[in-house]
Amino acid sequence: MRLLDKRCLIVGGTSGLGLAAARRFLAEGARLVIAGDDDLQGEAALEALGRPTTLRFVRCDATVSAEVDALWRESVSFLQGLDVLYHTAGGSGRRFGDGPLHECSEEGFAETLALNLRSTFLTNRAAVRHFLAQRQPGAILNTASVLALSPSPGCFDTIAYTAAKGGVIALSRQAAARYAADGIRVNVLAPGLIDTPMAARAVSDPAVAVFLKTKQPLRGGPGAADDCREAAVFLCGDAARFVTGVVLPVDGGWCLSDGQFSNEPGA
Repeated sequence: MRLLDKRCLIVGGTSGLGLAAARRFLAEGARLVIAGDDDLQGEAALEALGRPTTLRFVRCDATVSAEVDALWRESVSFLQGLDVLYHTAGGSGRRFGDGPLHECSEEGFAETLALNLRSTFLTNRAAVRHFLAQRQPGAILNTASVLALSPSPGCFDTIAYTAAKGGVIALSRQAAARYAADGIRVNVLAPGLIDTPMAARAVSDPAVAVFLKTKQPLRGGPGAADDCREAAVFLCGDAARFVTGVVLPVDGGWCLSDGQFSNEPGA
């Protein structure tokens, strides 16, 4: 029960990494709000999690300041306070025009930064304001990407997404340094390629599958959402009470491995 009676908010908690973490947080004794921008997905998540009385879904577009403020009010009211923010919300900007630097559109760049960096800024700002106003310690965990630490343009040439996740790391470390004396911890997970709905394109690409055999050698393929949840529980709980400003790759060896492309014709 590593999160017993911790009042937690998972932004992006209705699918993928967030939903896997929500299941584990509840098992560890947390009281929990999950937020997402789709009511149907939120309802499905509640059903998947068994609808305990310690859980609530709140619809929120985390790129919109007013919606984040409303999320905070509802979460604090339901939980009677807040101890932990885990921000997993974000996404690919390919549909908006993200891609290689020479091809990335201005819309693609702006939308991708909004999805990944602006949303993190808004939720983190709300968390820090709450912790300071209540004169209490707190834990914030943000989600970046291994691409911000170890780029791989052969398969993942998206400049805006990589820049946004690098921004998440910089934002988090700056906040960790600024608020450590207030007892507020800020850490970052940097996942490798994880088999989630957001990564469906990459996971189903045969060339990526070949690449991952050597790029993520601990699995020889994509990770699972559950691979990140234990790290999240640790960094959000009291066991990590002396840990802040950490960027933890959960990547199956990505950062340590060259990764080999297939030499077969047409591959």
